[in-house]
Amino acid sequence: MTIRHFGKQQTPTLLLIPGLGVSYEIFLPLVRLLEDRFRILAVEVDGFTLGRQTRFTSIDDQAAQIIAYVQQHHDGHLDVAYGLSMGGKILSRIMERSEITIDHAFLDAAPLLPLPKWLVNPLRYYQAWNVWTCYRWTGFWKGVFRSHYFDVLLDECKKIYPFGGKQAVLDGYKSVYTNRLESIRGADIHFWYGTKEAFVAKPQVNHLLSLCPGAHVEVFPGLNHGQLLIDHPDEIARRIKEL
Repeated sequence: MTIRHFGKQQTPTLLLIPGLGVSYEIFLPLVRLLEDRFRILAVEVDGFTLGRQTRFTSIDDQAAQIIAYVQQHHDGHLDVAYGLSMGGKILSRIMERSEITIDHAFLDAAPLLPLPKWLVNPLRYYQAWNVWTCYRWTGFWKGVFRSHYFDVLLDECKKIYPFGGKQAVLDGYKSVYTNRLESIRGADIHFWYGTKEAFVAKPQVNHLLSLCPGAHVEVFPGLNHGQLLIDHPDEIARRIKEL
């Protein structure tokens, strides 16, 4: 795992963890909005790296690596942490272990529950095929969808696929959807999702609230999975600054 650094020293620390199938560069528009106010740590998750071959291990291993880094370099404390999708799952596992302190945590559409066992393999192979098609046929899919949101996702797939490939997607998907969050500890926990992903997100929210009734849940009208970050980084930046 590699941690990319942005922003200023002697400012509050912000950790950013990307989702499955995308690199840390998906955060660059957000980084530009916050680097004057924060010391930013952007995670390169194993298997989804740029310019070098890596192998995804597991959600818990990724969480353990981040914990060790924060303990060694930041006295075991983060002011803010934001995890997108799989990154939110990793962040939830970090908080479950309670080995570092995080003042404010944002779980953006994080999958906190496992899928039925019979469904995991069909969906992980479908997801691997989906990422492969994004990598191979980017121009075609851009022509179909014609939106900034899909353009960014397709570009991300194209960038990272050569370095982790199908196996990273298969391993990442399996690890995400075969683990249940059993507990979560944090002073200020937020869960975000868009109305277009509500069918999947609502069970995650209910599970989170059963573990942490004080968590703050916010639903964004008309948005799909990850679209708040991609199309509205200024809104995320505003909310983080307000803390």
